Amino acid sequence: MNERFFLYDDTVETKTRFISFMGENQRFDLAIVQSDRYYGKHLVLDIQGGRFAIIGQDDLDEPGYLEDVYKLNEEDAQELREFLYEIV
Repeated sequence: MNERFFLYDDTVETKTRFISFMGENQRFDLAIVQSDRYYGKHLVLDIQGGRFAIIGQDDLDEPGYLEDVYKLNEEDAQELREFLYEIV
């Protein structure tokens, strides 16, 4: 068997916030991970939907980004966007 080649194998300290809130049409259950990685962006995990993304202010400003990543309609994505603007 060949020796495994790692691009990196680091252990880092993280701060994780678990939050759940009700929107007009659906419940959001999120885990938001902060670390020194990802250039100040947050790793946002949608626990119920099984989707995640690395999100910063620039991503929130990009039209259709949350809709695509989290498979949300426009209204639900806007509710998530408004919440994420508060923490990103």
